[in-house]
Amino acid sequence: MRHATAATETMDNNSFTVTYLYKICAHCERLSKKDLGVRIPGPLGNGPSRFIPEKEILQVSKVDLRAQSIFEDAFAALGRLDNISLVMGFHPQYLESFLRTQHYLLQMDGPLSLHYRHYIGIMAAARHQCSYLVNLHVNDFLQVGGDPKWLNGLDGAPQKLQALGELNKILAHRPWLLTKAHIEHLLKAEEHSWSLAELIHAVVLLTHYHSLASFTFGCGITPEIHSDGGHTLRPLSLSQYCVCDIANGNGHGNNLEERRSSHQVEVLMERMKQLQECRDEEEASQEEMATRFEREKTESMLVATAEEEECVQSRDVSRHFEDPSYGYKDFSRRGEHKAKHIVISTFWEDHGYSLVNRLYPDVGQLLDEKFQMAYNLTYNTMAMHKDVDTTMLRRAIWNYIHCMFGIRYDDYDYGEINQLLDRSFKVYIKTMVCSPEKTTKRMYESFWRQFQHSEKVHVNLLLMEARMQAELLYALRAITCYMT
Repeated sequence: MRHATAATETMDNNSFTVTYLYKICAHCERLSKKDLGVRIPGPLGNGPSRFIPEKEILQVSKVDLRAQSIFEDAFAALGRLDNISLVMGFHPQYLESFLRTQHYLLQMDGPLSLHYRHYIGIMAAARHQCSYLVNLHVNDFLQVGGDPKWLNGLDGAPQKLQALGELNKILAHRPWLLTKAHIEHLLKAEEHSWSLAELIHAVVLLTHYHSLASFTFGCGITPEIHSDGGHTLRPLSLSQYCVCDIANGNGHGNNLEERRSSHQVEVLMERMKQLQECRDEEEASQEEMATRFEREKTESMLVATAEEEECVQSRDVSRHFEDPSYGYKDFSRRGEHKAKHIVISTFWEDHGYSLVNRLYPDVGQLLDEKFQMAYNLTYNTMAMHKDVDTTMLRRAIWNYIHCMFGIRYDDYDYGEINQLLDRSFKVYIKTMVCSPEKTTKRMYESFWRQFQHSEKVHVNLLLMEARMQAELLYALRAITCYMT
């Protein structure tokens, strides 16, 4: 799963590199301080991620020519290179697909106006208190001519956008509760009604930014130096660092921990081999697979998300959404409304893909390519091991996330999940997918200790895309019910 690097080649003098920009900024800072006496803000964080060493992220732009080319194109198109893209740069193939899809959703012709698109992005990111994404789209919203009064709170936005608040809330936290009635309410709201094409565009944007908030927290993305929360005029002191960051540091574990981690990787590989042999010898019946799904779904309810324990600086973004107390609750929790789960084998391919494409041309194709890219991406490595088929592991991760959302694949044996995903990894998955704002550096470091950072970023891409597809499936089911 580790990213592959291309051979280093001589760079053209005009070629853009992240490292070069860093050197320019540092040189300007020294000149200003020395010659002009100007106070220059310094970075509040240490690189694009609180979890991943800066040198590893910047190394990608030096040695991977495809990543460098994508960075150049992104910078030329937007005039910036955000930290999300830098971290995703570990996997250039995916990044290219991601940026192409996001550009289409935000910039190309579509049912919604540009300022509506960015405001919906703000609403979606705020649902998880993701101030990084909120600040990014506040700036973009104003640049495309958005009304600053809307930024005072959701109640200052048009009624049409306010009506989207309920859909935003349910999709973000309990998408299985979405019904035909919710869709009808939006499409038949008299002068504030949405068209079906507009609603599809809004749904894709909401699910995109809910899942991107998961990736942002899961990789510990920090604000860029020019952004709110990304700089300071005061010298950093020890008291300005989060205690848990200091405790976890960037130091290497002791030899005993390393040996244990290495052993865990080998145990995981052996389990994959044994499961494959069992699968070849005997296939479980449909009844047995349905039973194992119900068992895994019930067990997933017993996996608790982490409690907040890190001091992540952020501004209050709750004014951009309603009902802040509404959050994730497990699918089919006793005493609550009994939701229907989705049983699928090729639901997205047969129904979701075509519906999105019909109402918002080309987007279904772009989304499908992005889902497939994340799901199938592999370098045939696991930690220090090469020539490893990771298909079984990737499928277990993807299907576990969908299981938490009540989505069952009728051709999958859910007994494999407990064999491949240990409890600490499940806690990380559930927290990042369901309550990403609670994701901590300790959790990131505690799972798969022997794996490379690029492999953990790959895991986060899987979690992000599986979550987005799960939300989309429930939204499209509700829209389909309305249309039939």
